[in-house]
Amino acid sequence: MTTQSVWGSPSNPQPQPSIFSLENVGVTYHGTPAIQGVTMDIYQNQITGFIGPSGCGKSSLLRCFNRLNSLIPDTQVMGRITFHGQELKQMNPVSLRRRIGMVFQRPNPFPKSIYHNIAVGLRVNHYNGNIDERVEQSLAAVGLWEEVKNKLHHNALELSGGQQQRLCIARTLALNPEVILMDEPTSSLDPISAGRIDDLLMAMKRHYTIIIVTHNLKQAALISDRVAFFNVETIPNRNHVGRLVEYAPTLDIFVHPSQPATWEYVIPGSRYAG
Repeated sequence: MTTQSVWGSPSNPQPQPSIFSLENVGVTYHGTPAIQGVTMDIYQNQITGFIGPSGCGKSSLLRCFNRLNSLIPDTQVMGRITFHGQELKQMNPVSLRRRIGMVFQRPNPFPKSIYHNIAVGLRVNHYNGNIDERVEQSLAAVGLWEEVKNKLHHNALELSGGQQQRLCIARTLALNPEVILMDEPTSSLDPISAGRIDDLLMAMKRHYTIIIVTHNLKQAALISDRVAFFNVETIPNRNHVGRLVEYAPTLDIFVHPSQPATWEYVIPGSRYAG
């Protein structure tokens, strides 16, 4: 039976298999390291939260999972990442991005109809099913169908910010991905809209693996199953670089972390009690 924990999203008592495995992963831009030495596993049907100060490489690491960094000139990804045991570097990036969707910080609907926002991706990817049904299913999955079913051919930009972000999530879900990457998806939303997204994510993890970058510690504590804390390290005579400090179940990170830097980040001004 699924139980609701005070910390983190509803927990499944059965251990989940690893879906991604990272070994000594790093990212450099124009030869300058943004993040280095990350070794961790990401588990299936869980929400993994990435937290840490700006500039610690959270988004750089997130883009590694669907190889978006390869689209940025003079960017190098080092180390090894496997997805279901297969090395990402050996996988076709287009097919990989169908399996690993992404939702960005600010809602980015196409300046077309609500219907078109969902249907266009299906058509481009040669979806053979009933597109009308898939549009309805995707909008219903994010709780948006009842709100927009009578105005499907209205411009998506007429929707509120929260509705636009749910539309973008629906657009991602329409392609039936296995994994959804989220880069601060609620940072531009009001608290009520952000809360609806949080509720949606906790429901979605039954079907998807979710990795979310967030600066909102409350959000990370409430919805994540596991949390990775990254921090900025100063390299002598060089720039700052991001490092993975601690990666553990949510309760451990927010109640009894093992590293002083984690204490200081999640409870500013606290004294390390380890």
